[in-house]
Amino acid sequence: MDPVALLAIGALGAAAIVLAVGLQRRGVARATRAAAGVASDAAEALGRAASAEERAAAAVRDAGVLVDLVGIGVVRVAADLTVVTANETAARLLARRMAGLPGRSVMEAFTDHRLEEIVRTAMRTGAAAGELAIRTSDAPTLLVRARRTPAGDVWLVLEDVTELRRLQRIRTEFIDNIAHELRTPLTTVSLLAETLALDAGRLPPRTAERIAKIEVETGHLVQMVNELLDLSKIESGSTALVLDDVDLARLAQATVERLGLFAERQGVRLVVEAGATIPRVRGDAERLGQALLNLLHNAVKFSPAGAQVVVQVAASEHEAVVMVRDHGPGIPRAALPRVFERFYKGDRARTRGVGGTGLGLSIARHVVEAHGGRIWVESEEGIGSTFAFALPLTGPDLAATPGA
Repeated sequence: MDPVALLAIGALGAAAIVLAVGLQRRGVARATRAAAGVASDAAEALGRAASAEERAAAAVRDAGVLVDLVGIGVVRVAADLTVVTANETAARLLARRMAGLPGRSVMEAFTDHRLEEIVRTAMRTGAAAGELAIRTSDAPTLLVRARRTPAGDVWLVLEDVTELRRLQRIRTEFIDNIAHELRTPLTTVSLLAETLALDAGRLPPRTAERIAKIEVETGHLVQMVNELLDLSKIESGSTALVLDDVDLARLAQATVERLGLFAERQGVRLVVEAGATIPRVRGDAERLGQALLNLLHNAVKFSPAGAQVVVQVAASEHEAVVMVRDHGPGIPRAALPRVFERFYKGDRARTRGVGGTGLGLSIARHVVEAHGGRIWVESEEGIGSTFAFALPLTGPDLAATPGA
């Protein structure tokens, strides 16, 4: 071959090699820049993740500090009834070291089988609550609320209610003592007023009118004292329920008869509507009669002359329901949540001249709830009100043990 041609071919080959090496270097540079970009993005993502993790950890620490500041104990219990974690307040309430709580069983941590039962109930039903006194040197009274998590663990919230319960006992004792101290002189004044009323026919009209006023007002005071004593006993639990099988239809009829004279004086007609077969309920007939009497008395008191008050007794599959329906002025919507509070009497302008202590509905609520029932009110202004309570029906095992 011609030497010149050979030289040309060699030059072309060298150029191709140089071009290939250049292209390869450019690719490596681009790849290197791309890899550097990916590394930078990864480093930035890791930084953001670390920052988010730090913020989450800080939020958890802040929440823990806040919970400790408000004095609420928090305990997490695993499905095997062992303590997973607890905050400082929980350790203080339990008189334990916080580091020593994780790994202990609920029984070891609380030394009270009732709390273990609360945890088991929460695991079974989703939520539970109870109150108990921890056996420590301080013996605090704790309100315990338990709730199950989707993972199957249970969170316990512990609140120290020792001081609250002490103040409630002081209030109950104060009311009880005052009521007892007032009962004797009020009874004396009431008897004297009744004696004077017997001779009112021989006295001047204005004097007789004043004696009648004394008798009425003394009766109101005696009623208030008796209701204060009743409410104090019910709230303290000092009066046990005397359980028996109760016929609510017969109880309603008896209550209407007891209040018949009062209704007649008010010009109100009382009617009882009961189904043909109303199952009996398990309860204290005297206490349930007191609750119904309070509801019925309230309905008659607020009904206009010529109106009708209906006591209806019915039953569903699981409970018996008693309703007292009147056609009085009704209750404002804003007042409905408070009608069962002690001493609450609603709008003073609307109830002026009606009288009452504001305790009757509160007593009715306590009696019904002590029987495991529920009580409520429905009302519309200008149309009337319906007060009702429902009690669980008597089971066959209860019906076989009357008076137990």
